[in-house]
Amino acid sequence: MPHQSITVAGVEVFPLCDAVGPMGDSIRRPMPEMFPGGCHGESDEWVLHFHCYLLRDAVGRTVLVDTGIGPESSPAASWAPVPGALGAELARVEVAPEEVDVVVITHLHSDHAGGAVIDGVPVFANARHVLQRAEIDTAAEGVLGHVVRPLGDRVQVVDGQADVLPGVRVFHTPGHTPGHQVVQVGDLVLTGDVVLHPVQLADPKVPYLYDTDPELAAATRVELLERVRAERGMIATAHFEEPFTRLR
Repeated sequence: MPHQSITVAGVEVFPLCDAVGPMGDSIRRPMPEMFPGGCHGESDEWVLHFHCYLLRDAVGRTVLVDTGIGPESSPAASWAPVPGALGAELARVEVAPEEVDVVVITHLHSDHAGGAVIDGVPVFANARHVLQRAEIDTAAEGVLGHVVRPLGDRVQVVDGQADVLPGVRVFHTPGHTPGHQVVQVGDLVLTGDVVLHPVQLADPKVPYLYDTDPELAAATRVELLERVRAERGMIATAHFEEPFTRLR
């Protein structure tokens, strides 16, 4: 059954399920190795839910948060279940790609940016694509060529905190990648890969094997979750089974 939307601060937030499946053999590791100190005794493979989110405000403007894993030709095909279903999910909520006003790419990993450009053509042709400067400056040549350069002047580069629409704001949250960012609307934070597994809610200091800077990622996670908990807010995650989690 499709996930249901919620409305926060006058913005409707639609979870879009791009795919469900385990990591491929190229990067698959035992759970205690992927989350050192946090998944002892968990040896089963990690089944990820790949979520993107569509935000629609009261006047109909739309923000897409992440673009999923993309088609069978995507760079994500080496490890993620392709093709992704983002196009079908957008159709389900009655939004065509050309109707998306803003795309926020939390970071340039292939499962978050793989659906932005297909066969060299931007999918969301009329959208601004918001990226942190630190993410572009440190990205590998392959992702620059596959995603960033084909977007051309559709890329909006920001440094740190920025409003992308009234009431919708991005924040620089480095660690998983140097230019990772999250999106906040009201008391809801869309966390990208700041939080990857529920074990990190119990202990935010638990690292993740594929964080670029595990120590910085943990510090960012601690700070973010403390702030959301202080506000009795919610997070919307990229890879949990259920998209929304209320923090207490």
